[in-house]
Amino acid sequence: MPHLTLLSTVRPIKVARRCRRSRGLLAMKAVVQRVKSASVHVDGQQISAIKEGLLCLIGVTAKDNANDCDYILRKILNTRIFQNPANDRPWDMNPLVCAQDGLSLPAFQALSEVMQKEFGVLLVSQFTLCGVMKGNKPDYHLAMPPTDARTFYADFVEMVKQKYAADRVHNGEFGAMMDVSLVNDGPVTLIFDSQSH
Repeated sequence: MPHLTLLSTVRPIKVARRCRRSRGLLAMKAVVQRVKSASVHVDGQQISAIKEGLLCLIGVTAKDNANDCDYILRKILNTRIFQNPANDRPWDMNPLVCAQDGLSLPAFQALSEVMQKEFGVLLVSQFTLCGVMKGNKPDYHLAMPPTDARTFYADFVEMVKQKYAADRVHNGEFGAMMDVSLVNDGPVTLIFDSQSH
């Protein structure tokens, strides 16, 4: 009965794929953009702005917790994404390059992380990152409910400020219609989700 063998092989594969997709959907998400400048306006008034640094769009789902926050926070603050003045590379993603250039790993990181550069971080809540498509219509049922999300996101912003510096971490306005402007440097855009590690 070869068809039974085939079915028993294919079905676990399909289930595994569905599980991986579900895990990725129920994850805190961040779209991180290296910028020369970025700002947020609400009702025609500027409420936040940075010069060089990172603009981070943040989406939270109903299943997110402190571990998800910690993972996204570490990616935002520790990713080596800026130009290394020691070798003029736009960014250094590989520690082996550091060794070839005669730099220790701490020195290598110090040249390319947002905290060591003392650049700004602009955080903007964006529940649409948690959307899934149903035909041609986006559906946002996986996003954390607004009341819970407001508190969860505010706590995340405070975590980033505590790990970095309060005067260098800026924020949009949760739940508002925002005009977000940026000059993407590169362009360089990275996408993180808390279940990918």
